[in-house]
Amino acid sequence: MKYNFHMQMFSTKSSRTYFNHYIMNYLTHVMIHYTLLQSLIFKLCTCLDTISINTQPIRDIDGDVLISSGGTFALGFFNKANYHYVGIWYHKIPGQTVVWVANRDRPINDSSGFLSIDTTSGNLVLYKTSRINQTVEVVWSTNSSSACSPASDCVAQLLDSGNLFLLHNINKQVIWQSFDYPTNTRLSNMKLGIDLRTGVNRFLTSWKSDQDDPGTGNYSYRIVPGGSPQLILYKGQIPSWRAGHWNGIRWSGIPAMTGKFLFHVGFVNDNNEISDMWGVSDLSILSRLVLNESGVLQMFIWYKGAEQGWNEMWSAPTDRCDQYGRCSAFGLCDSSNAARFECICLPGYEPRSPTQWYMRDANHGCVRKPGSSICSKGEGFVKVTNVKVPDTSNVTVISSSLSLKACKKECLRNCNCTAYASANISKGGSGCILWHGNLTDTRKFTSDGGQDLYIRVDEQELAQYAKKPNSMLASKRTRIILVVSCVTIFFSITFFAYWFCKRKRKESSKEKKLDESERHSDLPFFDLRTLITATDNFSATKKLGQGGFGSVYKGQLVNGQEIAVKRLSKHSGQGMEEFKNEVTLIAKLQHRNLVRLLGCCIHKEEKMLIYEYLPNKSLDYFIFDASRRSHLDWTKRFEIVIGIARGILYLHQDSRLKIIHRDLKASNVLLDSAMNPKISDFGMARMFGEDQIQENTKRVVGT
Repeated sequence: MKYNFHMQMFSTKSSRTYFNHYIMNYLTHVMIHYTLLQSLIFKLCTCLDTISINTQPIRDIDGDVLISSGGTFALGFFNKANYHYVGIWYHKIPGQTVVWVANRDRPINDSSGFLSIDTTSGNLVLYKTSRINQTVEVVWSTNSSSACSPASDCVAQLLDSGNLFLLHNINKQVIWQSFDYPTNTRLSNMKLGIDLRTGVNRFLTSWKSDQDDPGTGNYSYRIVPGGSPQLILYKGQIPSWRAGHWNGIRWSGIPAMTGKFLFHVGFVNDNNEISDMWGVSDLSILSRLVLNESGVLQMFIWYKGAEQGWNEMWSAPTDRCDQYGRCSAFGLCDSSNAARFECICLPGYEPRSPTQWYMRDANHGCVRKPGSSICSKGEGFVKVTNVKVPDTSNVTVISSSLSLKACKKECLRNCNCTAYASANISKGGSGCILWHGNLTDTRKFTSDGGQDLYIRVDEQELAQYAKKPNSMLASKRTRIILVVSCVTIFFSITFFAYWFCKRKRKESSKEKKLDESERHSDLPFFDLRTLITATDNFSATKKLGQGGFGSVYKGQLVNGQEIAVKRLSKHSGQGMEEFKNEVTLIAKLQHRNLVRLLGCCIHKEEKMLIYEYLPNKSLDYFIFDASRRSHLDWTKRFEIVIGIARGILYLHQDSRLKIIHRDLKASNVLLDSAMNPKISDFGMARMFGEDQIQENTKRVVGT
């Protein structure tokens, strides 16, 4: 709007009134245009990567965010279970993968929160406004005593690494950074460890619930500085898994954490800090290490520009030998012996309680064999290869230049020394670690990646491991016995071969009753090789549980789809009939509260059902656990009950077939990502006629 002013005298009262209205109208339009311009400028500020006193606060109610300069990360407010938090997440990746939370233990229960620079101290502060009296309350703060003076010199900046800085805008000195206070996620170039100058201890802590509560959970992952520093996963104050000490190449308990796209930036152990930091060599890859609510560390990667989602590269713990102190003092855990008992005693030791050990209870550990004489003539060391060396919290570490031979002499000088190893295994080995007292949490790796450990034994024990003629003779006798035994077994097998094959053919003809006439066009048949690839050859780490007639494994097809594979036990007496029953019934059923069958696989003795994968396991996983049942409030429980009832109503009344499940229980109710119930396991189900109300069964089934 254009206004033209003419300088003239307004002598009359009406003229002065007209002039006043004219001026007020002009000023009103000016203020409207100014307000619109100011609003536009503030909205533009939400796309910047900094907060200062001169910029608008980040407000929850307006959906304001900071975006890092490269567009990789965003900072703003997010909601979990109707609570509001300030956090950092990946900006360009679908979904909201949160990597850091400011007020994790002090959530805001409404959208009144805002984040700004405090005008007095220069700290970055999260406020909320009271609905009752409109007063402002501090929820969280960087709380640095060395913030800017004046406060206007302080700026908060979100970097493209995911690190949030509070820095002095003039001299660029970093006052505070979010990388010093991680939550459950470790990003590339983030340190873990202790700054000995400031006392800052950087460690991961799990969320209370990965789904809806980022509060501080039960698990933590931290560097323990004593002896030879180690990375240890704790449940509360109790060690759960030990990544081991730094052996010059990697953490000794993580042989698998090497790859072409990852490189280790370094481990520092000096007067200033004890810390570990790694980075990614390929800038097209995003990576994060997450400590989940169950105490499992998971390394995920994402290729920029790809749409396949996060891929899990590594996780720990994975097997029973990863459990801290699984075989107790002087025990060695070997997962390749799991079919028998994964625990054995180290050389020179025997079970403290043979009875308990026979019952696979290793809590009492091992002790020196009777009559052992340490610190005597003829003693020596037995080498145990490819192991994660015992807990190094209380070891003695000697000069980094000491040779392995010199290390052995140092151990022999002290009668309390029980074992030794190289402190650094790179470049042929150097340095010396001496153990005095118990050797705890030693495990043998099934693949390369461990190091050698030397166990102190007496002369008699040493002789058993030495290569002497009498030992060779014993070996020859053993080989002769083995050959004779093998020949005997061979003839026995030949004798029964014909009978066995004939019986097998009969069983095979019975199994072919599930022929092409029963194969539904809408039920795909999977190739066995496809399922072997999807489940890592039915790895124990992929096992979800034990079903009614076999095991259930998690798998991932080449297209990225996650599946659950129910594998019929080869030794199950009830196998084929129940298998046919489940295929026949579920293939005809479609309901949102029934688990969806994707296909099946029949290959010789192998029989498998392939279902949709449901991430929240079964209902019993929640209701029979004191900590997990708190995630199910009564509203959610009621929704689950209604969902189960809908599924049963469909089976009994609304489907084309009338079906009685006969094995309905909490473990057979699975939960999807939204906690919707789905009835599973139809192996015991029976089909009824349309007007049938009664049936006689021939055997007891179910639970």
